[in-house]
Amino acid sequence: MNRLEVTEKIITAKVAKGIKWSDVAEKVGLSKEWVTAGCLGQMTFDAKQAKIIGKIFGLSADETKWLQVVPYKGSLPSQVPTDPLIYRWYEIVSVYGTTIKELIHEEFGDGIMSAIDFSMDIVRQPDPKGDRVNVVLSGKFLPYKQY
Repeated sequence: MNRLEVTEKIITAKVAKGIKWSDVAEKVGLSKEWVTAGCLGQMTFDAKQAKIIGKIFGLSADETKWLQVVPYKGSLPSQVPTDPLIYRWYEIVSVYGTTIKELIHEEFGDGIMSAIDFSMDIVRQPDPKGDRVNVVLSGKFLPYKQY
């Protein structure tokens, strides 16, 4: 048993039971974005959270323990994503990455946006021309220090 197998079991149970990520997040008490990332193997749950997840998805005690192990993060199956939705994010960074970098540096100085002190909100935005995906990424600015 490993973390990837637990992730696959979670996805299988989600499909079989018709579970929504937002419902799981509500039971855990965290955002749907963070809980989904955790269920997909990108975050670490504490014991209480893991127990809730385990119950929802029918995980054994050993499988539930894997939810508390720090994962290898950022593990896409290929360097350039092939899934169309994920590829569009890759495309956004490829096209607008230098613009994002330039504007952050102009506004904040030399540093980075944290992906640790970070939040994300994904909502459906109704639009007469077709609903839009509204994604808000918020990360703490971390300046490079001189030493």
